[in-house]
Amino acid sequence: MKSLQFIGLEPKTFIEDLKSALIPELQKRLSKEFQPKQPTEYLTRSEVCQLLKIDLSTLHNWRNRGILEAYGIGNRVYFKRSEIENYIEQNKLNQLK
Repeated sequence: MKSLQFIGLEPKTFIEDLKSALIPELQKRLSKEFQPKQPTEYLTRSEVCQLLKIDLSTLHNWRNRGILEAYGIGNRVYFKRSEIENYIEQNKLNQLK
């Protein structure tokens, strides 16, 4: 950030110098912290089975055991893609402990 010298400045000049020093820094910091949120992608049972290359009975078993969490509307069942990907990532076979 450039240094401000404000002794003997007009108030208007001081405000402009202050803005030119602060605004770019604030914009840079805010743009790092506030990224647009990606919408949640929900997958059907068949889409999950296709993604993981498993059959419906395996998916049903994993759901009952609490491995994958399901969401429903009416009689429809959905899974969050991000949760499936996170679960796979957390269960790497070659993790260093």
